[in-house]
Amino acid sequence: MFKILMICAIVGLAAAFPEGTPDEVILRSEDVRPDGFESKLELTNSINEQRSGDEHGNIKGSYSFVAPGGEHVVISYVADENGYRAAGDVLPTPPPIPVEIQRALEWIAAHPYVEKEEEAEEEHEE
Repeated sequence: MFKILMICAIVGLAAAFPEGTPDEVILRSEDVRPDGFESKLELTNSINEQRSGDEHGNIKGSYSFVAPGGEHVVISYVADENGYRAAGDVLPTPPPIPVEIQRALEWIAAHPYVEKEEEAEEEHEE
């Protein structure tokens, strides 16, 4: 009975720890100043991250890693008063605007709606 219990414990321990070596930190740098901050992180598994920010809350940075298929992925981002904007070759992009819709938008911009004076006077009388 004790042998079965020991075998189960060893199998449980082997399953609890993943294969391979854990990823180690190569570089970690954090600099916090009154006018902003800078942060860098680099791991042995090719994960890199760097970011910086200012006293207004604006942050820009990038991170990169190697995808399971072997592709090197790099994402750059900016977070400021205009929101979060990320850029990278792997991010999806919206489809192009159809020619007909683009033509209609251009026509609308070139021909703004102008309210006729007679209609405006009738609305004021009511």
